[in-house]
Amino acid sequence: MTGPFDAYCGPPPAPDALWTSWNLDPVLLFAFALVTALFLTLRRNASLFELRAFAGGMALLVIAFVSPLCALTTALFSARIVHHLLLVAFAAPLLALALPWRAMHRLTTPVFIFHTAVFWAWHIPDAYAFALSDTLGYWLMQASLLGSALLLWQAVLGQGALATRLSVLLGSIIQMGLLGALLTFAPVALYAPHFDTTALYGMTPLTDQQLGGLLMWVPAALPYLGVALMLVLPLFSGRDGRAGEPN
Repeated sequence: MTGPFDAYCGPPPAPDALWTSWNLDPVLLFAFALVTALFLTLRRNASLFELRAFAGGMALLVIAFVSPLCALTTALFSARIVHHLLLVAFAAPLLALALPWRAMHRLTTPVFIFHTAVFWAWHIPDAYAFALSDTLGYWLMQASLLGSALLLWQAVLGQGALATRLSVLLGSIIQMGLLGALLTFAPVALYAPHFDTTALYGMTPLTDQQLGGLLMWVPAALPYLGVALMLVLPLFSGRDGRAGEPN
């Protein structure tokens, strides 16, 4: 490592070098190719809807881990929040739609509690600093965030009671909004890995943290609200509100 906070995505890039800062880690690219091959092999009878959902989810993972966003997250906390939201609020539901297994609806509430605990734990400053100073810590963060979110969305998009699924969506909005508000109104910057990196982008660490909090507080709610509407609107047309392929 070149410093105490030398994350997996590399050192913080200068703004003029950002668009050349692609992460072409061969192990990561091989892992993405392997996951895609396994999906296409094991899901040969997947519908066009499921194929599109899988492709969309994988495309978002490429944006999160391969594009210059990966490098930007080492400089800006707000970029890290965008990265986390791509994983838990966008890629995870798409991948959940691509998977046929919906048994998690029997554990909807425990899965919600687990995902909430994981999400909050990785935003504790010391845990966050660990993830940005160690490759193992980095992948523990990413795998647990994405994995717990995938379980959550499998439960929400499954065949459980509509009231339970809607309450989990509402709870997700509340817990994420609460954490976002705490970060927005915190009087001091909390995340040491970004104390010396935000000036390159014309922000103080506190301003960067406030921007990240606002992103988590407001825009992050939109996917959950959208899915809630998707579940509720069919009730007004005589359908049962279960997620799945459009007719």
